[in-house]
Amino acid sequence: QVQLVESGGGLVQAGGSLRLSCAASGVTFTAYTMGWFRQGPGKEREFVAAISWSGGYTVSADSVKGRFTISRDNAKNTVSLQMNSLKPEDTAEYYCAADKDRSMRYYADLTQYDYWGQGTHVTVSS
Repeated sequence: QVQLVESGGGLVQAGGSLRLSCAASGVTFTAYTMGWFRQGPGKEREFVAAISWSGGYTVSADSVKGRFTISRDNAKNTVSLQMNSLKPEDTAEYYCAADKDRSMRYYADLTQYDYWGQGTHVTVSS
């Protein structure tokens, strides 16, 4: 049974940094595109970043480009999200997800992801 577990969330001040991690079991990361999504208060879940099965290609939402970096370690079955220069609008529940489509055709479409973690909360104070 596939499980994704996020960790690393917490409370930080604006301008600070935080690193989120997602550990997978029951699945080999090399077979999946991995993504991060977030959902803020009163908002729909939105795309944050995605990374190819090999780790060679990444894409980020415009709202986080230049501040967030996604990476993966297939040997450890983990994916991370390094968040720098955090803003209050980054406050949200962050979720990692796995997509069987390794072409990344649907990297920003949350309905196409096959497995989801339980989420980890990030609060950025101003």
